[in-house]
Amino acid sequence: MYRILIVEDDLKIAEAIKEQTKKWDISAHIVENFRNVLTDFMEYQPHIILLDISLPFFNGYHWCSELRKITNVPIIFISSASDNMNIVMAMNLGADDFIAKPFDGTVLIAKIQALLRRTYDFSASIPVLEHRGAFLNTGDDTLLYNGEQIPLSKNEYRILLCLMENKGKIVSRERLMERLWKTQQFVDENTLTVNINRLRKKLSAAGLENFITTKVGSGYLIE
Repeated sequence: MYRILIVEDDLKIAEAIKEQTKKWDISAHIVENFRNVLTDFMEYQPHIILLDISLPFFNGYHWCSELRKITNVPIIFISSASDNMNIVMAMNLGADDFIAKPFDGTVLIAKIQALLRRTYDFSASIPVLEHRGAFLNTGDDTLLYNGEQIPLSKNEYRILLCLMENKGKIVSRERLMERLWKTQQFVDENTLTVNINRLRKKLSAAGLENFITTKVGSGYLIE
């Protein structure tokens, strides 16, 4: 079942959309915390996003820009501010479509289904892993925190990927070494320590203190 994230502060409109999508076997989640839409996005992992322009705290343009830093999931703007300037602004920020309010529910569903078919019949969404507000995009091997991209070497990315995939679990040094150097049978363990320390320094410099925990005699942990 496809999942849709509804970012709309008019609860009557949001509930109406949710009821409409339910009839077409599309699951919907309505955002309640408009201070941090990215949290709902990460927890719900939607296939498509409906986004209003006028929202509390930050407008839809802000969230479209933030979402486009971490995902290619289709975004449809729904707004009564449907003049050419707003439509062009939305598209330039990465929106896939724009529907003016008030809209017909059947038209909305038709546009949602068409966008889902175009997107997921031919390509998969880019998975993103998140912890403490840091987003690791496995599509382009980038780490984003507070709107800034943190540069990672290939080994640093692989270490972080392995740890974030196993969030809450201890990952042994042996498993990390196997993940990093599959084709090499003999690698100095100090090489892994050097890579871990470099990664920690980069994370700390970006404001992510103690992001990786050492479990003496066991391995490393993100919790």
